[in-house]
Amino acid sequence: MASTPPSVDAQGYFENLMRAGQDAMKQFDDALALAAGVGTKDPVSPGRQLFPFAMIADLQRDYFKQLYQFWNSVFLRSFAGGANSGVALAQGDKRFKDASWREQPYYDLLKQTYLLGSRQLHEFVDKAQVDDKTKLQLRFYARQFIDAMSPSNFPATNPEVIRMAIETRSASLTDGMKNLIDDLHKGRITRVDESAFEVGRNLATTPGSVIFENELIQLIQYVPQTSDVEKTPLLIVPPCINKYYLLDLGAGNSLVEYAVAQGHHVFLISWRSAVPETGHLRWDDYLEMGPLRAVDIVLEITGAERTHALGFCVGGTILSCAAAVLAARQQDKLATLTLLTTMLDFSDTGEIGLLIDQGSVALREATIGTGGILPGKELAFTFGTLRANDLIWRYVVDSYLKGATPDAFDLLYWDSDSVSLPGPMYCWYTRNTYLENNIKQPGKTTQCGVPVDLSKVKVPLFVLASREDHIVPWKSAYGSKDLIGKEARFVLAASGHVAGVINPPARNKRSHWLNDNLVSDPNIWLEQAEEKSGSWWPDWDAWMKRHSSGRCLAPTEQGNAQYPAIEPAPGRYVKQKSN
Repeated sequence: MASTPPSVDAQGYFENLMRAGQDAMKQFDDALALAAGVGTKDPVSPGRQLFPFAMIADLQRDYFKQLYQFWNSVFLRSFAGGANSGVALAQGDKRFKDASWREQPYYDLLKQTYLLGSRQLHEFVDKAQVDDKTKLQLRFYARQFIDAMSPSNFPATNPEVIRMAIETRSASLTDGMKNLIDDLHKGRITRVDESAFEVGRNLATTPGSVIFENELIQLIQYVPQTSDVEKTPLLIVPPCINKYYLLDLGAGNSLVEYAVAQGHHVFLISWRSAVPETGHLRWDDYLEMGPLRAVDIVLEITGAERTHALGFCVGGTILSCAAAVLAARQQDKLATLTLLTTMLDFSDTGEIGLLIDQGSVALREATIGTGGILPGKELAFTFGTLRANDLIWRYVVDSYLKGATPDAFDLLYWDSDSVSLPGPMYCWYTRNTYLENNIKQPGKTTQCGVPVDLSKVKVPLFVLASREDHIVPWKSAYGSKDLIGKEARFVLAASGHVAGVINPPARNKRSHWLNDNLVSDPNIWLEQAEEKSGSWWPDWDAWMKRHSSGRCLAPTEQGNAQYPAIEPAPGRYVKQKSN
């Protein structure tokens, strides 16, 4: 039976994917052309070569010398029982875990030749005589090329794929082709068993009600689980580029559930994924219709004078700007500010900043800057390229070459549940953060009609960073203490952008670092810091309670007469699919 062609959306997605790959390869090819002697002159300083020929010759000579050694070692192992020698795998590299890559000379040589070529390419880029940002971009494109060309990604050179095809009489290849066709129709790579999860059934299950909504957000109020609660409520602002339920994954793995159990009166913003009717919304709309509106409603419902406010990732950036707007309006509505893996100073953005330049931002502004949508799957793919071996190629091999069924993993389900953004909002954000770094400069931007100065926000500040974060470098997050708030407390969590944040105390996993002496140099801070085992959540809970205004009886109803319950949590917005 003939299969139906991919949808127009799927075709457009893969066309964009190919175009992005072509752009990346062109930039990398330009560097290789320079290395080969085509245009090796620096256009800014014509007398200087970007890639001196002596350097190229040295690298080539070293490459062939080591390649000869590999051939020799293969011969010795095969015929004389010699010892294995070669380029060591990077820590955590699971592509060559199968025994055949070590025990069979052909695959061992294939692996070692690839690893050597990869190392030589990295060294070639490192020795390029270019500015730091260009070198970082070259490293990124080189890694994309290296990752894509791994012999583990091709059926004819992956021993696991060949062995599985023989054992299953080619059924694995047939299943893999079916998986590929299914993903072509979806327009994205399937990385998780999506049938295993459902928002509201086993994800986002903390009891509560939606007590307000507009065209951009739903505001959820959670049911207290203690007889009394903190008088000072807590408003959580998740990132608008992901679904909020990362903070409420499920029973025993939820920051929301934990905060409620500790006696906090918790409210949370659920952002709506952009649809054609909201494609006109701007950055200012996200502030006014998001945290600024939510703060007012939280205070009206609870009767409190001020609220704690927590922002995660981009949600922290949005919340910080909203706090600065409140400060400019001389409105004292915040008790504390908590920023989880948040950037306010975009001087060092890590690798994601390499993908945003003047040309890319100008193109977005020309196409969707006055209206339109940035599809969520484009954002998801961009983030995937930052860890391509783990988030792209692993699933290409497992799903398309081996025909495997994806595992059931809540974090991967959340990560695949992407969110679209309005074009005007996205364009303003990328230009004023990654491109021009305007938000940190007092008065540089006007937001919601007032000049924004983060330093005018004078509330106690809690900053959490993750030591291995590839999206928000921890030293960049550390710098927030000098830009906003007062009496700052900084905590460094182990692991990455997500795992560092989602670390329930009951699991007793990982660790975090504490040091009350917030010196200017983050490296010195870490050297002097004390490592504590387990979760950082109890430290944050105790810190918030020190800045609360006592306890009161827990409310018995959700919302009030002006803001009655609309529907049970998690609400409609979080269930809407953009992919």
